[in-house]
Amino acid sequence: MMDFDDFGGALAGKPLTQAEKAAAVLLAMGKGVAGRLLKYFTQAELQTIIASAQSLRAIPPDELLSLVSEFEDLFTEGAGLMDNAKAIEAILEEGLTPDEVDSLLGRRTAFQAYETSIWDRLSEAEPAFVAQFLLREHPQTVAYILSMMPSNFGAKVLLQLPDNRRADIMNRTVNMKAVSPKAAQIIENQVMTLLAEIEAERNAAGSTKVADLMNELDKPQVDTLLTSLESISREAVNKVRPKIFLFEDLMYMPQRSRVLLLNDISTDVLTVSLRGSPAEIRESVLSAISPRQRRMIESDLQSGMGGVNPREVAIARRAVAQEAIRLANSGQIELKEKEGDASAAA
Repeated sequence: MMDFDDFGGALAGKPLTQAEKAAAVLLAMGKGVAGRLLKYFTQAELQTIIASAQSLRAIPPDELLSLVSEFEDLFTEGAGLMDNAKAIEAILEEGLTPDEVDSLLGRRTAFQAYETSIWDRLSEAEPAFVAQFLLREHPQTVAYILSMMPSNFGAKVLLQLPDNRRADIMNRTVNMKAVSPKAAQIIENQVMTLLAEIEAERNAAGSTKVADLMNELDKPQVDTLLTSLESISREAVNKVRPKIFLFEDLMYMPQRSRVLLLNDISTDVLTVSLRGSPAEIRESVLSAISPRQRRMIESDLQSGMGGVNPREVAIARRAVAQEAIRLANSGQIELKEKEGDASAAA
């Protein structure tokens, strides 16, 4: 390994740094000799030398003679060093592979990042999110995108697509012919749009976290926090509020989803959760359970709140709300009526 400190002596003009001295010697040697010496440098040393060579000032012949007197025969013609950037590039190409030269000079870095990461970055997303995006695309486009994804991720995305589209997409993927570079570029631009959407979704993780925290609280506490947050940022409230689901929101849930949810909740938990609740919430719950279970709960509720700890009521309500969120996240129920369904019901 070469040592920059081997170069010494006072030089004319602006003093050269140790790295600049090393760069000057290599440039003076010429491609053949300098190229063979490169293997003795570490990666960090090479990068330092390259940076120094590209900004190296013009070195007159007499300064070169003083700097590298042991090589004086190479400089008897008096040629100075002027085009340093091109010269160091030529030296690198003599002793290193093209990929190593590109890496050291920073070439193709941006392109390689795009080329290698577009599909890798896509595979870091949620399969369901990617599938929703693909539903907007032509089946042939979907087939191409699936063929470019890592197999394990592509399989997960495929399973998220509707049954009536999977067979057609798989058939198109199997029989896909070579895609022209122009068409591939158009499709990859679409994927870049998807990546931008994914990034935006990740940026929304903060609002999701806040909503998750609020979903662990009681409605009065949530209302107080939202009011405080709104005094600072109405935009933040608008991002958080749709992701909050509390026990009181059961009355806005589609009846079918409510039936599926309450079918999994024990009678005891439902009974405790309904104590002290408004009549409309109570009716929305009781209307979604069996007549026998309803009679049992109504009988127990007639005793009012006597002997019931309010904390137990809060815990029971959170248990119901958390189960609703879990089932919704797995796609089994919907937490709120869709706009079209709500309009039709009205």
